[in-house]
Amino acid sequence: MEVLVINRAGILDIVTSILVTVIALLHLYIMWLEMFAWETRAPKVFRNFPKDLFPKTKTLAANQGLYNGFLAAGLLWTFFITDMLWHSYIQLFFLGCIAIAGIYGAATATKRIFFIQALPALITILLILKNLESYL
Repeated sequence: MEVLVINRAGILDIVTSILVTVIALLHLYIMWLEMFAWETRAPKVFRNFPKDLFPKTKTLAANQGLYNGFLAAGLLWTFFITDMLWHSYIQLFFLGCIAIAGIYGAATATKRIFFIQALPALITILLILKNLESYL
């Protein structure tokens, strides 16, 4: 009988991969919401936003959604990069973009954005940096 042994770096890889996947899925959801459901589902999500502004801001929201799709695509792309350092560097880049956007959104729109976008990205960045120590 074989026993599967996972070292600390292996556990960090698994946890990081799960977090990156969840963050990518979140940004795919945001993309869908802003690009395709802005006038139907979004008013239920953004209750404080005046309902009469949803039709007027549809194009603006779709543009924002496109950017969220790019962030998700970038994170998902990293799962196809076989070089571990480049894999990590590209993840750090896209997570850094998400963290900055989340911090800016928290400062200018609502503090909730920090906890939904920036904090998960920052936690994942820290895990990637910790994991990189074992590869360098």
